[in-house]
Amino acid sequence: MSNPATPVVTADAYLTLHYRLASLQGEDIISTFNENPATLQLGTGQLAPELEASLLGLEEGSHTTQELPPEKAFGPRNPDLLQRVSMATLKENSNFGEQYVIGDLVEFAAPSGGRFAGILRALDADGALFDFNHPLAGQAVLFETKIIGIL
Repeated sequence: MSNPATPVVTADAYLTLHYRLASLQGEDIISTFNENPATLQLGTGQLAPELEASLLGLEEGSHTTQELPPEKAFGPRNPDLLQRVSMATLKENSNFGEQYVIGDLVEFAAPSGGRFAGILRALDADGALFDFNHPLAGQAVLFETKIIGIL
């Protein structure tokens, strides 16, 4: 039974926590457990919205591991985000003489002025095929959290 005085995570909570994202095979993707804990404000985009949603209602002091399906983690893979990029565009976004290898993560300037990145999947004389999906899209992940403090 929970203690009514124990704070719980709310949508705009300020948290100190340890967290770990891992593959279903248990390989760490990111972890703070061997470092200083993270401090973050929910609702400000510091954590993916789906990850924030999985924290709601957890009690201070709780240590949980949740298996998140793709739609509750980084979303399903979107085939529309596999796109060909011309050699001209690739050169515009490259340092002079840069050579790419399949699997490289390449940053591009967005028309809006921001930046976005894609993983090189194929390369030929006319251009390249990039995957602009989040690298974890379409994957279930383990999300382990230890809520240290809720302010």
